[in-house]
Amino acid sequence: MTTPIDTEALVIGAGPVGLFQVFQLGLQGIHCHVVDALPHVGGQCAELYADKPIYDIPGIPFCTGQELVERLQQQVAPFKPSLHLGQHVVSVIRMPDQSLQVQTSSNTLFQTRTLFIAAGVGAFVPRRMVLEGLADYEGTQVFAEHPSPEHWAGQHLVVAGDGDSALQTCLDASTGPLAAASVTLLHRRDQFSASPELIAQMRQACAGGRMRFVAGQPTGLRAEGGRLQALELLNPQGETEWLSLDMLQTCLGLSPKLGPVAQWGLAMERKQLVVNTENFGTSEPGIFAVGDINTYPGKKKLILCGFHEATLA
Repeated sequence: MTTPIDTEALVIGAGPVGLFQVFQLGLQGIHCHVVDALPHVGGQCAELYADKPIYDIPGIPFCTGQELVERLQQQVAPFKPSLHLGQHVVSVIRMPDQSLQVQTSSNTLFQTRTLFIAAGVGAFVPRRMVLEGLADYEGTQVFAEHPSPEHWAGQHLVVAGDGDSALQTCLDASTGPLAAASVTLLHRRDQFSASPELIAQMRQACAGGRMRFVAGQPTGLRAEGGRLQALELLNPQGETEWLSLDMLQTCLGLSPKLGPVAQWGLAMERKQLVVNTENFGTSEPGIFAVGDINTYPGKKKLILCGFHEATLA
């Protein structure tokens, strides 16, 4: 069995409000551990509007989401929080001594007296390709998590998506010692949401024969001997064609999921945790909720309000 990590405080969520919660705990001399489903800090602020302007942070007339996250990281650095990224909390159990045992998807165990939930609108998880039977091959031939070069080395790789992550994965897989045998970018049409620089690099790689682009919408699959062989596509001309592959990497973006929070026995309204406004405690002693995950009369979903909530919590 995993030995639990004993900590005075555990923060769930490494977005702006979660980071500011770390800072406020640090001011009280409380060291904490932080868990986040993403492989980096920043949460919704970094994922959804990293380059968009924010105007309502006191003392900062203007900054981007990413700049705010960087400033908050500098602010918490003196307190040296322990980060546990790329994993999400799956269970919270009240122990006989009234402490809380928290387990993550990576089987990390924590023992704590205080739990701060700063999970925003939920954990960000990769969107899956919706195709009957495809889930049977996830983890062996189909991957939705963050790309790993060892999966595609020497394989015929198909990457589905139109954003920065999809195009960068194709470019990474087309060169180097762990290059794929072939690389195909799959999207329903020849238009992309990636940065102009990456689009230009992708088109240059296609022109140089290092990868190719196929337009089409997956409608089915073909398997043989327990292995995925090909995807059935409906192309822009309305015709059906088959796309052979060894590996499928989906880069379809992230979506927030409330996840196991709903099963932790906490009072909720409309998928948000009910808190009091004295210390932003939930219905369970020792568990606090700050930021977009909570609700109370007059609640405003602003980063500024989350900072206030973290301070009182």
